[in-house]
Amino acid sequence: MKIVVGLGNVGEKYLKTRHNCGFLALDEFTKQLELEGTEVSWKNESKLDAEIAKVNYEGEKILLVKPTTFMNLSGEAVSKILNFYKEEKTNLIVIYDDIDLPLGKIRVREKGSAGTHNGMKSIIQCLGSEDFNRIRIGIESRGELAPKQQDLADFVLGNFIKAEYPLISEALKQSIEELKKLL
Repeated sequence: MKIVVGLGNVGEKYLKTRHNCGFLALDEFTKQLELEGTEVSWKNESKLDAEIAKVNYEGEKILLVKPTTFMNLSGEAVSKILNFYKEEKTNLIVIYDDIDLPLGKIRVREKGSAGTHNGMKSIIQCLGSEDFNRIRIGIESRGELAPKQQDLADFVLGNFIKAEYPLISEALKQSIEELKKLL
């Protein structure tokens, strides 16, 4: 079984923030699956610190995961999920925002460091490994649309501005195309 984890923060306050790109990508994947006739039902699994949905995609069992631990403790939920389902890191795919990529750019990697991303730092620390697939969605913290000087936490926890919506909407769709290739 593949385990696809979207990183984000729970709650209405964070729903459409830059840091919730992982959650937004899973929402896009859910929307696409439902348009194709697959019913997707999310449920809160408090013992796993996550909202999960079990789906089939092209004959493959997939577990969609949104950690409820908040971003900086994402590794706790991911570790619990892998242990509970007795899955290897090779079956893990993590989707998350990346301030160091241009807005809307997608980058897929089989392994690597966490960079400046605290959610990824937590996952790597809890798993004791950097060897798992990840899909990074660029949110460009100091690019064309972002202010040159800013507080990074305020930026990632802020909502996208109107000019960013077309780019991020397309990026979410592209991230799901990359996800489908990995699946």
